[in-house]
Amino acid sequence: MRLLGAALLLAGCAAQPPACPPGFAPATVAEAFFGVADGAAWTAFLADTVTPAFPDGLTHLGAGGQWRQDDVIAREDSRVLVLVLPGASLAEAAARLAPVEAAWRGRARQQSVLRVLRPGCAAF
Repeated sequence: MRLLGAALLLAGCAAQPPACPPGFAPATVAEAFFGVADGAAWTAFLADTVTPAFPDGLTHLGAGGQWRQDDVIAREDSRVLVLVLPGASLAEAAARLAPVEAAWRGRARQQSVLRVLRPGCAAF
């Protein structure tokens, strides 16, 4: 019975958008983590691909990433793209971000782009 109750609780949490406080509106927060070997290539990509895809605004941050590869820690400079998409569902946010991710994987010869999507509330 506890398992069923927990499953129903989790299902309800996943299906319900957040209840936003007054002055805030539902939004999806999307983050994408891009491995960057060449900072100049990222700057050009930001200007010619990312900005046209998200003309209403975005934030990008410099970072350092690491992961385990064949029992060795690999490290790489990276950029974190943060998008707040008012009124967008998680699926809509993923669909808008997908072409940008694919373009970077091809352009920078990256295997993958880490993506994170979550519901949130936003206000200016």
